[in-house]
Amino acid sequence: MVNRLSTGKSWYKPFQYKEGVDKPGDVRNTLLVVATLIASVTFQAGVNPPGGVWQENSNGHYAGRAIYASHSAAYYVFLISDTLALATSILVIISLTYKFPFHLEIVIATISMIVTYGSAIFAVTPDEMRFRYAIAAFAVPFILRFLIQLFNILVFKNDHKSDPENGNNE
Repeated sequence: MVNRLSTGKSWYKPFQYKEGVDKPGDVRNTLLVVATLIASVTFQAGVNPPGGVWQENSNGHYAGRAIYASHSAAYYVFLISDTLALATSILVIISLTYKFPFHLEIVIATISMIVTYGSAIFAVTPDEMRFRYAIAAFAVPFILRFLIQLFNILVFKNDHKSDPENGNNE
């Protein structure tokens, strides 16, 4: 390790994805593990916000509301970042499990988790906070993926007509 550091070579090069060497199934499994870990951590952070929640009604604070929300700008950053990370990891999980057995059940469980997350952050977020920012943050990865797919369809629509991989030999 000291040799790598002293020569300036990248320590992470041996761990990078190598097309043609790494098996797609192994890559998918690794991505699923990472996405699931991110979803778990971000879900937990949203349900149990940093600093906890107020335990009783006093001094203008209400029991069950996030203590961290008393710093509104910081709480917004936390809430939006956490929600964006959860939504992105859910998109990756749903995409990578497409056409898997029990995919419908995975989608139902994921939707249930989204509803649970939404109701939990709604419960701990003070009324004066704008919940719509979290909803917008959740939609961003899905909208971006849709726009990318739409762009690919519109711009590269002629490329697929003579693509033998897709079964087209025009």
